[in-house]
Amino acid sequence: MILKMRRYKQAFLLLLIFFLFSCATQPPMMEPEGGVTGEKPVPVEETPLPVVEPEITPPEEYLTIIAVGDNLYHDVMIRSGENGDYESAYSEIKALVEKADIAFINQETILAGETFGFSGYPAFNSPQKLGHALQATGFNLVNHATNHIMDKGENAVFATLDFWDTIPNITVLGIHRSEEERSQPALLRKNNITLGFLSYTYGTNGLPIPRDKPYLVSLINNEIMAKEIDALRPLCDFLVVSMHWGEEYHHEYSKTQETLAALLAEHRVDLVIGHHPHVIQPIEYITRPDGGPMLCVYSLGNLLSAQSMNATLLGALAYIKIKKLPVKDGEAAEIVFTDAGAIPLVTHYERGYTGFKVYPLYAYSEELLARHLKNYERIELTMNYLNETAAKILGDKEIRRNPFD
Repeated sequence: MILKMRRYKQAFLLLLIFFLFSCATQPPMMEPEGGVTGEKPVPVEETPLPVVEPEITPPEEYLTIIAVGDNLYHDVMIRSGENGDYESAYSEIKALVEKADIAFINQETILAGETFGFSGYPAFNSPQKLGHALQATGFNLVNHATNHIMDKGENAVFATLDFWDTIPNITVLGIHRSEEERSQPALLRKNNITLGFLSYTYGTNGLPIPRDKPYLVSLINNEIMAKEIDALRPLCDFLVVSMHWGEEYHHEYSKTQETLAALLAEHRVDLVIGHHPHVIQPIEYITRPDGGPMLCVYSLGNLLSAQSMNATLLGALAYIKIKKLPVKDGEAAEIVFTDAGAIPLVTHYERGYTGFKVYPLYAYSEELLARHLKNYERIELTMNYLNETAAKILGDKEIRRNPFD
């Protein structure tokens, strides 16, 4: 009986273990594949994420302008280059000139050719080899509206224009063959920026402009200037006016210059390039009536000459960098100055009026100065004078480096 009971207990335990394990391994209940109703499920449409286009910033557009003052060729300078080596006189500034988008020079003397006779002061005519040298240096904008433009008469003016026509990529300012030619706007487009140019001189040293050719030379005349500036202004982004003005050998600009600068600002000029005094004068921003800035370079002094006053041996190379801002809907393009100043320049020549060369002041040395004709017999020109005068006149606009480096 006991044995039988044990067998019952063993059988019961086996059944219990079998039942428990069966429950543990039973898969959970799942709805049929078609759902409770047996219907196929409706796929859920996924809403595509919006594609965000990356915002493209228009490239910034910059343009550089350099400008130098009076290239004034005296007799001794003409002789010094008769072997054809006028280029060497500009070799020390070539790296500055050729890197600029716009490179302006005030060519004080005419380039009418040998037929008119080469001569220096007081009635200048320089060899056309000089023009080739300027082009090789990198200048591409040449002003001829100066007080010496009529030194050899009207035919010499035409001959100068004919010469420049043979040189590629040169724009000439201030002299014209006809009224029609004068009315054609002088425009240059670089780096998606359009620049307009005008040029004027205070006079022609008493030498008359032919009455039947008033267009020949652009003279300073408030009414005519206002008319020409207003006609050119809508055609360009940036307007440059060259002014042959001021009092010779004065570092301070005159009341007349100040009054004319105000007129130019009133007519929304952007940049004024001044020359004629043969010495440097200040560089200033002037606020125009419309609120915009006008940079006025009152005088760049001499680039190269045989003048001997200390002040005439110190010139300047203006450096201007501008930027075109992205155009907004319905608005005109806006140009802003990003840099502006001037590099002092030194006119160097040696005993016997030889070795004419222009140097940036930052590249000039005591060794060169010791060889300067001014210091041949006694010391008349010093680095202190050059440094202190440049600092005094140019102030915070003075640049003592190569801005293109």
